Parts: sequence; structure tokens; C-alpha cells
Amino acid sequence: MIETVREALGDAPAWVVGGAVRDRLLGRRGADDDIDVVLEGDARPAARRIAKRAGGAAFELSDVFGGWRVVGPRQSWQVDLQPLQGATLEADLAARDLTVNAMAEPLRGGELVDPHGGRADLAARRLRMVSPAAFDADPLRTLRLARLAIDLGFEVEPATGAAARDHAAGLERVSPERIFAELKRIVVSDAALEGLALMERLGLTPVVLPELEALRDVEQNPYHHRDVLGHTLEVLEQAIALERDPAATLGDDLAGAVGALLAEPLADGLTRAGGLRFGALLHDAAKPATRIQLPDGRVGFPRHDVDGAALARATLARLRASERLRAHVADLTRHHLRLGFLVHEAPLDRRTVYRYLRDTAPVSVDVTLLSVADRLATRGRKADEAIARHVALAREVLPAALEQHSAAPPATIVRGDELARALGIEPGPRLGALLEAIAEARYAGEVATPEAAVALARDLLAEEET
Repeated sequence: MIETVREALGDAPAWVVGGAVRDRLLGRRGADDDIDVVLEGDARPAARRIAKRAGGAAFELSDVFGGWRVVGPRQSWQVDLQPLQGATLEADLAARDLTVNAMAEPLRGGELVDPHGGRADLAARRLRMVSPAAFDADPLRTLRLARLAIDLGFEVEPATGAAARDHAAGLERVSPERIFAELKRIVVSDAALEGLALMERLGLTPVVLPELEALRDVEQNPYHHRDVLGHTLEVLEQAIALERDPAATLGDDLAGAVGALLAEPLADGLTRAGGLRFGALLHDAAKPATRIQLPDGRVGFPRHDVDGAALARATLARLRASERLRAHVADLTRHHLRLGFLVHEAPLDRRTVYRYLRDTAPVSVDVTLLSVADRLATRGRKADEAIARHVALAREVLPAALEQHSAAPPATIVRGDELARALGIEPGPRLGALLEAIAEARYAGEVATPEAAVALARDLLAEEET
């Protein structure tokens, strides 16, 4: 791809800058698949020449002044082109955020341009600002600092960390879409917990996720060993563990199907595993607002599941997440207690399983996994027994939930209009309730034919009249 760019630009002064240079020096894979190029003059004709030569597509970047992007066939690579920001290359590099991103290589070959010591910082595995003005120019760089630190496994230089903290409030001026793009990358990272901890140390959490910060020091009942914030982070840790090795908790027989489901695309560039991580972060978000002290001294959080669903939706709406992700995480929050309520009924009969799947659809598998992570992170009084019983129930329910997720809905055994005619009743809520009762009985294996379905409905109507 880089050769195509060279051929298209010819002898025009141009340099590869930023992450591509950094990643090539680090020996990271894919460094040449996503490159930034700065050049003298207008980027538009250069982008169109590259697109024409490579059979790709060129378009203007709305959030970068004068910037253009070229995307290769099948989105196999991309090149961002931008005019020099300043009169010279040195001025352009001086306006960048971190020294490791302020290096350049002439497109046609030549010595590395490194006026701020980026290569030495790479060797030291250190992130250092080019200047304190970096965070003034774009406060999103404070959050990007945390994301890049965990991506690279680098330490943040103390003065840079202090400057980021000083500028954290500036994130309030940044568009939610840009914030969410960086936050997603932190949450789905292999080092998500480290990233969230770094966000806290840099003072970013109160601005980016105030709902998470609000959980700090909210004490719980003796069945919890952490405050709500500590518990939430442990739930995330357990959700990540389930994602990485479902067999360790759920057994080899379920691991393949669970892993495949979590790998499915969900929304906003996230898989269902990513959705589960956001569910872990937000499932108890309403606990601070719902906390009560009961007369016997115990602590309770009534309706924190219901109120939490609304809060999770509002949080993701503020971040401009898609409606699909909002609904998914809200459903996870709304239903995360349901499996725990059934532990004392185990083993479950088919009717109870049906109701659980009906009430938690379409997140039945996901919310079952969230409930397991939640239970594993609750290690107060009588924890071992409670965890064992909950995991056993999850293993009982998951095969049915996975089947519901992957199989097509069964054909209707009797249509609503047919049932209404057979019973001589009008369409309405009463008919809907009878159809639901038939579906439940069918799942339980008690009804298998249209005739049996109508007979069941007649019996139920007769019971209502007596």
C-alpha cells in the first residue's frame, strides 16, 4: 500500500507521520495498513490520485480541516492525508500530542525526523507530551493518553499525567461521539481494567463516566465484600474472564457456543462481548440513588434494576451510542437479577425456563452470563455456596437460551384469528393471554396440536368463568 501512495504522489513533498511511524519502530503488525501522511498543499487531488491508482474510495474528513481519507478495496487499508499544519514540518510536529506521535519519515525515504525525542521515549516505553499546549488544543488527547498507554503498555510520564489531569474538565467541550470512540477502545481492550484505573488517576472518569464515579464509597450488605464501585469493576473482570475462557466457569460443553455468541457483531463496532462489558459497568449504576437503610439495619437497593435500565440508556444516549446498544445494555441492566431470583426453585421446570427466556429475550444468553459474572464478584457472607448454586443454574438455563438465540421461532400452532373464531371471542388482551398460555404449554411439552391448543384455551376460559 505504501508503494501505491509513493507512486501516486510522485515527487511532492510528503511525510508519513504519527502512529504508523511509531508502530513501525516498535515492530507492531499492521503498521502500514493505516497511515497518516502530511504534505505541502491541497490533500484533495493527492487523495483522488491514490484512490484511482488503488481502486479505492476517497472522501473528505469532516472533523479534520483540509483532511482526506482513502480507503482501499474491501477496507483492507486506509490512508489519511492532511496539509501541513503550520509553515513547516517541524511546526506541524510541534503541534502534536505526544513525542512518540511527533515523528515523521519522508515518504520517498530518508532520515527519521524526530525533533522531540520520540524514539528515545519509545525505547523507554514512556508517553510524554510534546508541550503542555497539546491538551489545550484538543482535550480529547487526555482520554487518548489513557487509551494509548494501555494499547502500548507504556507508562505516562509524571508531568504529562499532571497536565492531563489539569485539562480533564476540557473533555466537556469535546463531542460525545469522539469521547465514545476512545472509551469503547478502552473498555474492549485486553487491559480494560488498567485503562479504567488510569482514567481515574488522570481525573477523567468524573467527566467521561460520572455514573461510574458515583459508585465510589456506596456501601452494600454483608453479602458483598466491596463498595459498589469495587464490585462493579470485579464484575467487569469476571465478564472478561468469561469472554476469554468460558470453559473455566461453564464447562467445555457450553464453551464453544458461548464463545461464538460473544463474538457476534452487536452495534457501534462492538461484539456482544463488548456489550457485555458495558453491561457490567452499568448494571448497578442506579444503586447510589436507590440505596435505603432498612429498619433492621440492612442495606437495600429497591428497583435498582428498573431504574438502572433507564440510567444505562441515558448514559449511552449522552455518549451518542446507537439505539441498538442502548436497548441491549438497558435490557442487561433490567434483567440482571432474574436468574438469582430462581436459584431457590432449581431445578427449573420447563414452564419456568420458558418464562425466563420470554422475559429476558433478546438478551437471554448475555444476561445469564452477566448474572454469573455478578455472582462471582459477590464474595461476602456464604459466598461459596451461593456461587456454586448460581453457576449450576446458569449451566441449566444456558442450553435453552442458546437454542432460542440460534433457532428460528417455531411455527405458530394456532393463529389468533383461528382461536378467536373457535372460542367465539373478540381479538384483544384476553386473546393475547390465551395465545401466550398456549405457547408456554407447548414449550413445556403439554400441547402439540392445534386441537389440543384450542382445548386448553377453552379450559382456561371455563376456569375464568367459575
